Amino acid sequence: MVKLLKSGRFKTAYWSAVSIAAALLVSVQPVMADTIWNRFSTIMKDVYGQIVTISTIVAVTVAAIALVVRMVSRNQRAVDEATSWLKRIVITWIVLNSLGFVVAYLQPLIAGGKYTG
Repeated sequence: MVKLLKSGRFKTAYWSAVSIAAALLVSVQPVMADTIWNRFSTIMKDVYGQIVTISTIVAVTVAAIALVVRMVSRNQRAVDEATSWLKRIVITWIVLNSLGFVVAYLQPLIAGGKYTG
């Protein structure tokens, strides 16, 4: 048995079998699995959805505070600051929410890395 293990034919047959098995494992194509880009797209949609949800809640809360300050304050400087903050909040919220529409519109144009525009 030891003589068989040390022979050159056994080593050649063993390494041939190992290389064939490795080649088969590498060449197997997953049929039903997502590609990395599909999975990345799904994750990014989920993250973007969570960001939009959180930003909407924060924007409404801070905008309500700014409106209350604007309505009850007798100091003109505080009213101007509250108005300025309200404008910033609305613009930022619109930009953040419109990013999803921009990506959804541009994605079909550059699908597959073949931009034809």
